[in-house]
Amino acid sequence: MRDVMLQQQISLGDNNERGRGESMRYIDTLREGDRISEVYLCRQKQTFMTKAGKPYDSLVLQDKTGTLDGKIWDVNSNGIENFDALDYILVMGDVISFQGNLQLNIKRVQKVNSQDVNSADYLPVSQNDIPQMYKQLTDYIGEMKHPHIKQLTESFFMDKEFAERFQFHSAAKSVHHGFVGGLLEHTLHVTQICDFFCKLYPMLNRDLLLCAAMLHDMGKLKEISRFPANDYTDEGQLLGHIVIGAMEVQKHIEAIPDFPERTASELIHCILAHHGELEYGSPKKPALAEAIALSFADNSDAKLETIKEALGSAPEGSMEWLGYNRLLESNIRKTSK
Repeated sequence: MRDVMLQQQISLGDNNERGRGESMRYIDTLREGDRISEVYLCRQKQTFMTKAGKPYDSLVLQDKTGTLDGKIWDVNSNGIENFDALDYILVMGDVISFQGNLQLNIKRVQKVNSQDVNSADYLPVSQNDIPQMYKQLTDYIGEMKHPHIKQLTESFFMDKEFAERFQFHSAAKSVHHGFVGGLLEHTLHVTQICDFFCKLYPMLNRDLLLCAAMLHDMGKLKEISRFPANDYTDEGQLLGHIVIGAMEVQKHIEAIPDFPERTASELIHCILAHHGELEYGSPKKPALAEAIALSFADNSDAKLETIKEALGSAPEGSMEWLGYNRLLESNIRKTSK
């Protein structure tokens, strides 16, 4: 229920301005040399030892604009209160540059009650209207003609609990669509691309492909935990979202009387093959035209969102090369105007 309330809070107003206090220093505005006193979500906390054998804490701080590495070199200082990962903390320190990235040298820490902060300021969120995107996605169900495929898709997306979880969830821990509404936004884009493919290639089974597109990543609901943790679960580490999703879809298929066995196998195949290659995590390579189309749509949206997010984090007006991107397997920069 807390997630639903937060989703409603996030979906109201302009995502870039809502809840933004005059004095709040968002991470994307920080620059080398800044001295700050601000509340952030402590996304991660680990304790290490220096070469001299002195303990220090390494943190990942987060707000809705991004993350920032933080270091507490004097963990035994009276100015450092006890806190844990996923706590909100008031940090005071200096922003420095280390190996080309910003880092916060933290001098003081004070734990903050979660009820005293606006959670929407600390969770990255889709720039698009979440309820509107869900309506756009579910409108495709009404166009389906295959009765069993339509019933299967409705068994997921017309379920209230599933709808609430699906709209709030991210599509990744990092890389692309790692924000509130990210799973929905990615799924909508993939479905829209597949719909476009159907117009270009009438040989494609539209109902089969659109159902597969809508369900291809639903395993991420169990692979990745909810915000604010947004991290891999045990099930996610052991099985992965492709296998989890295929198992869940098979379970729903078995609950529908007389679901065609051949259609079931084709749908499950599309889900299992949607990463396109064995080395990219697909248990099977695409063997159907619809599976090929889905893998292309999924890859296209993932890569375009990845470069969109990478370019969006570059300094304004910069035309410099941004360095090697692992997913894109290339050094990237902005296009000249």
